[in-house]
Amino acid sequence: MMKDHDFNARAYGLPDQLPGVIVPGVRDHAAGFFPASDLAGAAVPERQWLVSDLLPSGTVTLLSGDGGTGKSLLALQLAAAVATGTDWLGRPVKGGAAVFLSAEDDRDELHRRVADVARSSGIRLAELGNLTLRSLAGEDALLATLERDGSLKPTSLFDALDDYLEALAPSLLVLDTLADLFPGNENDRAQARQFIGMLRGLAIRHQCAVLLLAHPSLSGLNSGSGMSGSTGWNNSVRSRLYLERVTQDGYEANPDARVLSTKKANFGRTGGEISMSWQGGVFVADAPVTGLDLACASSKAERVFLKLLREVSDQGRRVNAGGGQTYAPSAFATHPDAEGVTKRAFRQAMETLLRAGKIVLLTDGPASKLRTFLALAEASNPLPTPQNGAFQPPSNPLHNPPSNPLPTPVPSNPHTPMGLEPPLGGGVHPSQEGIPDAV
Repeated sequence: MMKDHDFNARAYGLPDQLPGVIVPGVRDHAAGFFPASDLAGAAVPERQWLVSDLLPSGTVTLLSGDGGTGKSLLALQLAAAVATGTDWLGRPVKGGAAVFLSAEDDRDELHRRVADVARSSGIRLAELGNLTLRSLAGEDALLATLERDGSLKPTSLFDALDDYLEALAPSLLVLDTLADLFPGNENDRAQARQFIGMLRGLAIRHQCAVLLLAHPSLSGLNSGSGMSGSTGWNNSVRSRLYLERVTQDGYEANPDARVLSTKKANFGRTGGEISMSWQGGVFVADAPVTGLDLACASSKAERVFLKLLREVSDQGRRVNAGGGQTYAPSAFATHPDAEGVTKRAFRQAMETLLRAGKIVLLTDGPASKLRTFLALAEASNPLPTPQNGAFQPPSNPLHNPPSNPLPTPVPSNPHTPMGLEPPLGGGVHPSQEGIPDAV
């Protein structure tokens, strides 16, 4: 006899029994289950990208950047590129319709910005029929309301957006910004995941890329991670990009320079960077450094990194690869002997040297408080340290021990070859007989 929460598995194409599994209350979701064997013989679907290796289609990408960095302009340039089928920062995009929903800029500001974008691309505003703009500045821009039980409920604006996307079938939806559209606490992981889940539903239903703009937290700014609030934001999206200014020790040599970096990429590689400059009201990708210039710059950064790592290690100091006050790229960039190498170049050099095995990560300290630090590979295998234990007399004691019972101090030299250590109590090792004293 079936209980109220049971379901008719056969009606949903499922076996009558799921061995070892009890599935209560899944009547509404049972149709989604299927055996993996059903996939046999079917063509594996190709992954769809809006911008290859940067913005996947059918999911949510988070683009963060400090206020005034230019993330809204950069996203508007992307929307215009999608609408016209042109490149974005020198990279091809998937063409189609694009929707730009702004809760920060009014209609006049959007007009000025899109005019700059059109002029820089050599197109007329009349050619941007595939780009839909909507300003929510000064309006209620929330896409959800927060219920008493902590759940999020879509607003009428969300429903209207859903219907509009259904009719338009765009390739891209830009939402600017998170602080204006999200009703909850950005530090609440459950709420963050719910909101991203709502947006992912839009991306899946309409097979488009959703680009959500956000501001990083103070800690995200200081660490360079660009993260905001709860880790739920970073963990819920499938791709996360960070736009930042180029500074060195708090000094911004070129106020027009920016770097777009990939902080998370579930479907590609992280760590990629695009350097760009603000020119004529838009961002233009910098010409890539190639050939001999790139090889020379990389070689110098790696050489200086190894030099400084050896120096601090000889001084008994340690640096790490994870961050904080002893983060190697930061510490080396401010070193008097940095030879002009920047923190960014040191970071790239560190990753290259780690991959090449020229530097390694070591741990030290008790199990409850292990510390990880960088070391030269050549110094990562020191001579074995004698273990504590009962004293064992030498197997071949000297027949004529020296008359001085006090041990002679031995200069500390970790590179003394095995077998050449002076015996306890001083004297000359048998293997050193006949070797003249150093002058």
